[in-house]
Amino acid sequence: MVEVFISKKEDQEKIALVENGNLVEYYEEDENTNRREGNIYIGRVRDIIQGMQSAFVDIGTEKNSFIHLKDILQKVDEKKEELDTNIQIKDAIKLNQKLLVQVKKDSNDKKGARVSTHINLPGRYIVLMPNTDIITVSQKIEDKKEQERLIELVKNNISKGNGAIIRTSSVKKEEEIIKEIKKLEKKWQEIQKKYNESKKDTDLIYEAETIVEKMILDLANQKIETIVTDCKSEYDRILKIKEETPELKNTKTVLENCNIFEKYEIEKQAEKIQNRKIWLKCGGFITIDRTEALTAIDVNTGKYTGDKNLEQTLYRVNEEATIEIAKQIRLRDIGGIIIIDYIDMKKQESKDKIQKVLEEKLKSDRSKTQVEGFTKLDLMEMTRKHICSHKE
Repeated sequence: MVEVFISKKEDQEKIALVENGNLVEYYEEDENTNRREGNIYIGRVRDIIQGMQSAFVDIGTEKNSFIHLKDILQKVDEKKEELDTNIQIKDAIKLNQKLLVQVKKDSNDKKGARVSTHINLPGRYIVLMPNTDIITVSQKIEDKKEQERLIELVKNNISKGNGAIIRTSSVKKEEEIIKEIKKLEKKWQEIQKKYNESKKDTDLIYEAETIVEKMILDLANQKIETIVTDCKSEYDRILKIKEETPELKNTKTVLENCNIFEKYEIEKQAEKIQNRKIWLKCGGFITIDRTEALTAIDVNTGKYTGDKNLEQTLYRVNEEATIEIAKQIRLRDIGGIIIIDYIDMKKQESKDKIQKVLEEKLKSDRSKTQVEGFTKLDLMEMTRKHICSHKE
């Protein structure tokens, strides 16, 4: 059973996704939260740093945003980011040049936002990528025939000069995908028109979906049973989304006049998110340490002594830890580089099995994840794109 809870009190909003009574995603926003990830701006190049092949772009926010050469040059491969070393940033852009850019990573107290000229317009079934001919499909769609069908369908219906990422929700869909392609292409034409007609130096010309909108639309195919809120404006907005989304017609929408996080026993689960140490049922535990550069997760045997077979003992702790790690990464919306320090196992077979468990458990995460595998130092390396951008 999938349920969404939205609580809005004065200057704070809390959003929870609950599956079978268990909290799986949780977000908080307050009056100081200023999220811009996904927004599209008219920007002006204010400074070029040739030694870093980068530039600072003014998009009208407190800090100038940062753009790298690879985010200016035309994208030729969705997975590769290698650059022609003969191309210089000064040859790609000029000072005071007008650029259409999208925020890819929000600013924080130390850095401005990271922006790109590679625009992505997300829909339920595809992500439209203007100015490229790349068409790729989600790795979570494993059926090769379905992959080929979807790629062919998109190729036959998308306009020349546009590319797309085909999302997991596209499986067994056809007319819905065609309709969405046209809708997103129309949106792109409107953005271009605003950009070309604007006389301003900097301007916000497209605002990305809110956390609530993105969550509800992403999960529409998973049959959300109930959406509960204590805010009338959110309630009205949800009803509008439901009108435009046939898959939500049987979803129950409830407006409550009470503390819904307390009533539905979400508060206690949410309080544990800040804990550094998480105990496992077997007696082992994991610790999660987040830094600016990466997140380090350490696995420990703790109180678990297991049986006489050492390898089996270590594997059991690592396996249980893996299940919990996948859960915590999604629950805490951890993004960027993630390094997992498992308890050392001698057999390659054990390591391979752990990697498969991790990959399998991450499939339920609606964010993009990539498991790179064990390094030479026996550390598991993976990446994840956070769903909710960082606070400014």
